Amino acid sequence: MSPKTKRSTLSLAGCLTAALALAACGGSSDTGSSGASAQPGASGPVTVTYMIASTDPNDVKVHQDAVAPWEAQTGNKVKIVSATDIDQELTKGFADGTAPDLFDTDAEIFPTYAKAGNLLAYGDQLDMKGDFYPNLVQTFTYSDKFYCAPKDFTTLALVLNTDLWQQAGLGTGDVPKDWSALESVAQKLTTGSVKGLVIGDTSDRVGAFMKQAGGWIVSPDQTRMTADTATNLTGLTEVQKLLANGSASYPKGVGAETATQALGEGKAVMTIESTSIRAAMRNGYPTLKWQAVELPAGPAAKGTLAFTECYGIAAKSKNQAAAIDLVTYLSTSDPAMALATGLGVMPSIKSAAAAYKGAFPNDAAFIAGAEYAQLPVSVAGMVPVLEDFDAQVATLPKGDPKAMLEKLQQEGTAVFQ
Repeated sequence: MSPKTKRSTLSLAGCLTAALALAACGGSSDTGSSGASAQPGASGPVTVTYMIASTDPNDVKVHQDAVAPWEAQTGNKVKIVSATDIDQELTKGFADGTAPDLFDTDAEIFPTYAKAGNLLAYGDQLDMKGDFYPNLVQTFTYSDKFYCAPKDFTTLALVLNTDLWQQAGLGTGDVPKDWSALESVAQKLTTGSVKGLVIGDTSDRVGAFMKQAGGWIVSPDQTRMTADTATNLTGLTEVQKLLANGSASYPKGVGAETATQALGEGKAVMTIESTSIRAAMRNGYPTLKWQAVELPAGPAAKGTLAFTECYGIAAKSKNQAAAIDLVTYLSTSDPAMALATGLGVMPSIKSAAAAYKGAFPNDAAFIAGAEYAQLPVSVAGMVPVLEDFDAQVATLPKGDPKAMLEKLQQEGTAVFQ
């Protein structure tokens, strides 16, 4: 990472939370020079190739429906390409010149593509730049250039199977507010093959406990590693404690591929999941009754994680002008809401906040979490380090959390050098 490159994953506070709470949130579009100029568009209608990070037929249809009005308005076409492994397929496409015009890319991998020169920096050209939540704009800014429009975002909450919750004799007043209450509730809910809590075995779920303990992987300005700390150790140790006493499990421990599956099949009473739980339940377990509540606070404070992705445009695309126009359309209220509804995420634009809250009043816990959520690590070259840490987290039940953090610190520091 260049010394001049300053990135930040501050909490989604202030303007973002206020807008989602339907409070007024002012501010005008920023002005400034664009990071790069789009290549001249082809004459006549073009076909924009858009790669999405999903092979789910429902997700494909959601995107097809979202772009259809733009196709009708412009005469252009959009070819939706489903990626089995979007990072791998994009890397190959950048190398051999077959990359799609437009593609989804998340906050963790984005800076690697930007540093390599694979992305068009078009964000500052967008008229609606001021409508995006500022922290999301910051997340997709690299070397002082706003590269790509945020597509959506989500946060984590504690999700309950309300039927099993009530069968255990628990009510609203029993929702855990801190780690101690989480431990006791999880223990009470664990009976036979049903676990009180099933949690994903990666840092994008377990990391919430690190945040609640007052830690995180990198510094707020993302210029140095802060992994090997007492606060992060406290977070990992709490998860290890829950796993060790049998009240919590990773998905495989209950014969499930994911924590969502465990909840849907009645193998877990609680899980930690993002707003994607809504679409997952609707499509896979439509009769299941569930409720999302804020995650319990840790010894430091409340803490949750946020995730976001942007609309990346290939630096060598021949259809950049059309791709930018498509992104501009998708970043308006109606299509943004259609995508949020279908994909189980929250719109990245403030102008859609009122419509979102009106459509999903039960998402209050996810919205509340935006005030204190930690956005992902967005450092060029850090993805392999984070993937290795995920592999370590998967061994947490019998592993050494201190050694995991020491390794993460060492490997991450090498990326910054």
